[in-house]
Formats: sequence, C-alpha cells, structure tokens
Amino acid sequence: MILTTLSLLNYKNFESKQFTFNHKINCIVGNNGIGKTNVLDAIYHLSFGKSYFNPVASQNIKHDEDFFVINGDYIKEEKTEKVIVSLKRGQKKVIKRNGKPYEKFSDHIGFLPLVIISPADRDLIIEGSETRRKFIDSVISQSDKTYLNHLINYNKILAQRNALLKYFALNHTFNKDTLDVYNTQLNDFGSVIFEKREAFLKTFIPIFKARYKVISSNNEEVELVYDSTLFEDSLYNLLNSNINKDKALQYTSVGIHKDDLIFNIEGHPIKKFGSQGQQKSFLIALKLAQFDFIKAQSGVNPILLLDDIFDKLDENRVAQIIKLVDDENFGQLFISDTHADRTEKAVKQAHQSYEIFRL
Repeated sequence: MILTTLSLLNYKNFESKQFTFNHKINCIVGNNGIGKTNVLDAIYHLSFGKSYFNPVASQNIKHDEDFFVINGDYIKEEKTEKVIVSLKRGQKKVIKRNGKPYEKFSDHIGFLPLVIISPADRDLIIEGSETRRKFIDSVISQSDKTYLNHLINYNKILAQRNALLKYFALNHTFNKDTLDVYNTQLNDFGSVIFEKREAFLKTFIPIFKARYKVISSNNEEVELVYDSTLFEDSLYNLLNSNINKDKALQYTSVGIHKDDLIFNIEGHPIKKFGSQGQQKSFLIALKLAQFDFIKAQSGVNPILLLDDIFDKLDENRVAQIIKLVDDENFGQLFISDTHADRTEKAVKQAHQSYEIFRL
C-alpha cells in the first residue's frame, strides 16, 4: 500500500499544501514548530479518522478558519483509492472513500493500515491503564471488525449501566432486574473482548520479544503481562459480587474496561527500573511488533511513520532501525527530523529510493 499524494487545506498550521511522495522513504525536515509532525498526523488522520496527538477534532482546524480538508491518494492492491477527511466547525466530521461518505467511521478502520512511532508513545509507559488498553484495541481493531463493534457496544452499555447506578443513588432506589439486563449484555460483549485480547497477546508477545532483542542488542528479559479480573471469574459473576461497591461508587468497578498491560524488564516495572534507552527500545519494539502483527493479519505492508525519532535515540539505535526497514518486509516509510543532513545520511544506509521535503 502506497500513499502517492497528500493535500492539506486549513489543517493545523497549513493553509494549503500538497505533497507527491516517494514509494519507499519520505523525509519531512525543517525547524521545530514548522509543521513536520503535522504532516505525519495528517497521514495518521486518513487511516484512523482522528489525530494521533490532539483528540479535540476542532482544534486541528487552522486558527481563524472554519474547516479543514485532508485528501490522500493511495495505491492499494494495484487499485487507486482516494480518501478524504473533512471537518467544518459545529458539524460532524466526514470521511469519504472514493467520493462515498462512511455511515460509520468504524467501517474505515483497518482499510489503510498504519503504525506510528513517536515521542508521545512514552505515554504508554507513564500514563494509566486506559492508554495501554487503547493500544491493544487499536492493534486488534485494524484487522478485526467484529472486535471493534463489540468494543463500541460494550462501551455504550457500560455508559448506560453507570447512568443507572447514578440514578439509583440520586433517587434512593434500586432495581436488581433492570441492572441484570446490563450485566448480561456486558458479560456477552466483555467475554468475547477478553478472549480476543488474550489470544492476540499470545501471538503478539513473542514477536515483541524478538524485536526487542534485535533493537537493544542485548539479552535483557522483557515481558508484557495481561492483567484482567476476568482471569478470576466470569464478568457476570464479578459484576454481581461487586454490586455494593458499584452502588457506593456510582460506576462499574470491574470489567474489561479496567484491563491493563504490564510492561516489565528483568521482572520489574520498566517505568521505575528501565533506563531511558531501555524504555525507548521497549516502545520501538512494541510498535514494530504492531507492524509485524498487522501485516500478518492483513497481508498488507502498513505505512510506517517515524516522528522525531532521531532526536530521541543514539546513532546506533537509529542505524538498527534503518537496517530493519532495509528489506521488502517494509513498505512506505515517513520520517520527520530537524536535521536534513543527519536524516539523509541515515536513509542512504537503507539503499532504497527516498525523497526529502524541506518545510
């Protein structure tokens, strides 16, 4: 899969900008604040219908403008595909494929597989469990539409159950039968999500460990551990046994929305015991394993975005990453960097065609 052209209109700091990309390596270079990351985020936007860096959609519109449009032309499986994402202030975002709007955004997820490696990924280590759950969900959803639909339905029912718990508290009432309807539905969707997460991680963890070993050039033992209360009991039973706690808290305290992915190095949390270099290697291995998994599931080379990666890693680690992409297992690569010379020196090692775009 190849992104051939990208057009931006009123997107972030760009009033109007067009790019025609190389089929292999594309380097977006320029000073800080000039919009390099915004170009990569626009490409991400075309795949996921949202920004990687700013979840508030309207804040991606250029200041003092009323709308933005991102337009991408792709070649996928020898067919041309046009994807447009647009947003007007006060209106709903629109995603079109070949001129036809999607009724549900979730139908678009996975059509343009993509992986981004960015300094913002550090949130996976330092933030709470929600960030790591979103990572798992994002990887699985790119190749499993059923999973994404189950997740959407689970979250809707969860919101309804939480609203009911608040209603009970405000009105000093309680109806077990009504609550049981939600418990049954949450169990149905949640059990499938749990099973798919467990199966995904059984496949994913060995890929991740292999990637870490290559990137870090050493034999440190790293592990990913899936933490879920559903290992203890069925979700239905857990919801029933925690009802008094839920009534007091006025929200649902157990379920797959509380799952976590624990990151360890040498048996200890990498957040506390990993050096900066180890944490960076861990995150890059995680994202490259994501690439490998999505490719294996979809049969398509995902687009790979490397945002500001050279500023965060030493030359040896950068060289190892460039070597990793120096084969046909990788498709199209986008790199942002502040130093054109440094970038060009690095990509020349890959013996692939490349283009440098100076902003």
